[in-house]
Amino acid sequence: MRYIIVGAGAVGGAIGGRLHEAGHDVVLVARGAHYEALRTDGLRLTTSTGTLALPVPVVDSPQAVTLRRGDVLVLAVKAQHTEAALREWAARPVTGERHGATAGETIPLVCAQNGVENERLALRRFGRVYGMCVVLPAAHLSAGTVVARCAPYTGALVLGRYPAGIDATARGLAADLESAHMLAPLAPEVMRWKYAKLLANLAQTVEALCGSAAEGAAAQVTEWARTEGTAVLKAAGLDRASPAEMAELRNGKVEAPAQPDGQQALGSSWQSLARKAGSIEADHINGEIALLGRMYGVPTPVNETLTRLANTAALEGREPGELDADRLRELVAAAR
Repeated sequence: MRYIIVGAGAVGGAIGGRLHEAGHDVVLVARGAHYEALRTDGLRLTTSTGTLALPVPVVDSPQAVTLRRGDVLVLAVKAQHTEAALREWAARPVTGERHGATAGETIPLVCAQNGVENERLALRRFGRVYGMCVVLPAAHLSAGTVVARCAPYTGALVLGRYPAGIDATARGLAADLESAHMLAPLAPEVMRWKYAKLLANLAQTVEALCGSAAEGAAAQVTEWARTEGTAVLKAAGLDRASPAEMAELRNGKVEAPAQPDGQQALGSSWQSLARKAGSIEADHINGEIALLGRMYGVPTPVNETLTRLANTAALEGREPGELDADRLRELVAAAR
């Protein structure tokens, strides 16, 4: 298999870099300054054992790579960019297949992303879609660099066919990932893992807004958001992996080291604000809970407020952690 990593940021860069290091055929897809840095100097991937300088091939558009039989697309863009990426890639021709065959018809696509909407969007355009629950703490804050320091595995990537099942392609993907310092358990019901991760990720918006989700007023807001999320998933009849299952997946296998000089390992939403990306994933995290709440008659004022505040912060270019946690609690409490 050749892996085409669409979105070579924190998660995509870590997966692609590790696969390349293990000898697999990889192409990264990036844009702007990140593309230029990767093209000029390669990927600088910092892991638990040091910084690797990896000359991974990189392109800046679907038109710059010729798809062929045996390719796998790994979609690692943020959820708000999924639809645009699918449009760009689904109609691309594939060599080695029948005349006129497209990527959407023949190429497997893996959603290595947060949220639960990406797979549904992908299945509209791709016939072979795989869900991946990504437990891979990583950072991408400057062009050409990715930091993923967990050990002994760089990450845990729970994988299965969408909407359900395990097939030969999934087994091959898992074997390649396992050869590349990744834990890759197969799950025939992969979405139950992604719903568990969705519930955990509700804290990311609080962290992005306040700089932390684990202390004081911020921790209380996080608890309120997760209480709503739990009620919504129950009302919708959506199964999820238990906290014990999530802990077992990671404990002793994907452990983050202590950060030097008091630095924090902050999440992808915090990083979006730090990079001034102009958008944030809140619509597909907290906003997913709000959507399900409206569908199943469960009030979700906490997650609705967090979604609105995060989107405003991204659009206005605010710094991560700029909002005082006590002020956030006041705003959320007023909406409850």
